Amino acid sequence: MFRIGILGAADIAFNRFLPALEKIQGVQCAGVASNSPDKLRRFVDKYNIHVYESYDEVIQDENVDCIYVPLPPVFHYEWAKKALLAGKHVFLEKPSTISAEQTRELVGLAGSMGLVLQENYMFQYHAQLADIEKIIASGELGKLRLVRTSFGFPRRAGGDFRYVKELGGGTMMDNGGYTIKLIDMLLGESMRLVSSQLDYDEKTGIDIFGTAEFVNDDGVIAQAAFGMDCQYQCSLELWGSRGRLTTGRIYTAPDGFKPVALVETGAGSRTVELPSCDAFEESIKMHLRAVEDERLRESMAHELVRQAEFVDDVRGMDRK
Repeated sequence: MFRIGILGAADIAFNRFLPALEKIQGVQCAGVASNSPDKLRRFVDKYNIHVYESYDEVIQDENVDCIYVPLPPVFHYEWAKKALLAGKHVFLEKPSTISAEQTRELVGLAGSMGLVLQENYMFQYHAQLADIEKIIASGELGKLRLVRTSFGFPRRAGGDFRYVKELGGGTMMDNGGYTIKLIDMLLGESMRLVSSQLDYDEKTGIDIFGTAEFVNDDGVIAQAAFGMDCQYQCSLELWGSRGRLTTGRIYTAPDGFKPVALVETGAGSRTVELPSCDAFEESIKMHLRAVEDERLRESMAHELVRQAEFVDDVRGMDRK
């Protein structure tokens, strides 16, 4: 039995991670540690889960194989490093850390110890992406010219770590990273950053809205927009020489929900029902496969560093 311990009684652990974990054979939650008794109580009430006294106790438990870290971003490096040094695989919520330098160090450490270090951009494992890629490959859209993607939501309640600079807050470290990840998947290894612009919130000091533009060697342009104080958007547009595809739940389609894409060409338009999927479940399964597959671990490591470097580039270009 593969056993995973949780650091922090986060909402995503309660609402998404544990329900997904319950579907997978051969894996179970070893328990959770948190500094918030109120949040811990609901974990116990719903999941009858074991409670550890501290994060360190979770990490030092000989019966724990993997540490899940859904803490605010500023704490990812510290606790992921402790877990890796203790010989544990690590399943990190995004972003991996708050800098490419920290991520490179963790990747190097995990690689030297034969451990999995995974960043949980779970949307990339949703079955809808495979169907969208098949439509691109079919040639129905013609030569891909432009990718546009937006991911934003209204301002959340006070106290949310996403709006606290000292906790690694900001739209680029949160939802902005999704848009970069998807664009990288679509544009490939030759993708490079062209420009970026971040708008900062005067009260909190965090980047509250941003845009970025990328291009690859085939001349495909990709434009991203992201924000945490705006009307909700979760969209993808693919514009080709023959047609256009749009869809509206590319990052957040929940389990059981069937996304719909609109494909428009000179011959008319059609709607395509995309498959439903529990992307969180698929992300955990990917982690389990990587435990046994060195090549998969190496691929994850490459993607992890690449993502962190693009995030740094977007933030750095904005400061020039």
